[in-house]
Amino acid sequence: MKQVYFTGDNIISFLGFTSKENFEQLKSGNTGIRKINNPALYPEPFIASMVDRERVHHLLPGNSYTLLEKLLILSVEDALQNSGVDIRSDKTIIVVSSTKGNIDLLDDSMADRFEKERVYLWKTGDVIAGHFDNPNKAMVVSNACISGVMAINTAAMLLQNGDFENAVVVGGDIVSRFVLSGFMSFHSLSAGPCKPFDAYRDGLSLGEAAGTVVLSVHPPEQKERFVFAGGATANDANHISGPSRTGEGSYIAISKTLKEAGVSSSEIDHISAHGTATPYNDDMESIALSRHHLNSIPVNSLKGYWGHTLGAAGVIETVALLQEMKNSLLISTKGFSEAGTVEPLNVIAQTEKKVVKTCLKMASGFGGCNASLLIKKVRL
Repeated sequence: MKQVYFTGDNIISFLGFTSKENFEQLKSGNTGIRKINNPALYPEPFIASMVDRERVHHLLPGNSYTLLEKLLILSVEDALQNSGVDIRSDKTIIVVSSTKGNIDLLDDSMADRFEKERVYLWKTGDVIAGHFDNPNKAMVVSNACISGVMAINTAAMLLQNGDFENAVVVGGDIVSRFVLSGFMSFHSLSAGPCKPFDAYRDGLSLGEAAGTVVLSVHPPEQKERFVFAGGATANDANHISGPSRTGEGSYIAISKTLKEAGVSSSEIDHISAHGTATPYNDDMESIALSRHHLNSIPVNSLKGYWGHTLGAAGVIETVALLQEMKNSLLISTKGFSEAGTVEPLNVIAQTEKKVVKTCLKMASGFGGCNASLLIKKVRL
């Protein structure tokens, strides 16, 4: 089976428009989550993290693309710069991750700005592929909040099977009236910035972002390389929105990931959890990790910096994990102060220096879906 390398990446969020800008903000402990007063999105003030939309439109002016499409395009452009990948090649596939896509186009105020089919996710894939003159049909992955991790796993599988030599995985979602109203109806939003794994956590914070990872079967020139070691998904079908109380789906996803990677749980140095800061999700993850005897491994959630960015979450959090591995620096869990999960975890409370070589990324979502992937750092 062919080895797959991470060769380029990007994050666009409130904290910056490059991976480096975002990681510097994470290192400094800065968050993009704040109170927002925008009656066009929601009649009352709400807590969220949103990108600088004026900057987006300045960097990519005109009315040819929606806000989400602009975010995806800008993210891909930056990620490609030093990746060595030709996105116009028929050997390159584009994989788009989003939970809601251009859902804002359903609003009456947007009805006449774009053709009706622009709201469909397949159309988003077509638009992105068309912008970059990619000859292949873009693949779209939309599976609730595991979409980003699942998209990376899917792209890696295509490369390992020899279907393509390169993959550009781009994920994004925006904060819209539809998304806000939906999470409000679930009563799942925190009254303030979220507190992952904390005893007093009371819900998630929404976020808006785009992120890209570039994968290739061609090894980069650098002596230090980051390899996709394995990935898997599992669905416990526990509930339409509530996670399994036994962590079954997450446990299975991790088990399959470890098996594919050919490593044991004792070899994992660091875990980037989903960590939404809802009572049930964080407890579920603690149970799944405990069942794999991973309680003592340093674990963090980055939702306290960006909020829950839905289809972008798995992508931007994987990029941040790569940055942690490159810099030998584990980022603290913003909002966490007092342990509060049903099973004990080694939650990173303060940013710390640590060399890590084998790292696990987790994701969970509505409908009982779960995913994980493993990254290994290797040197020539």
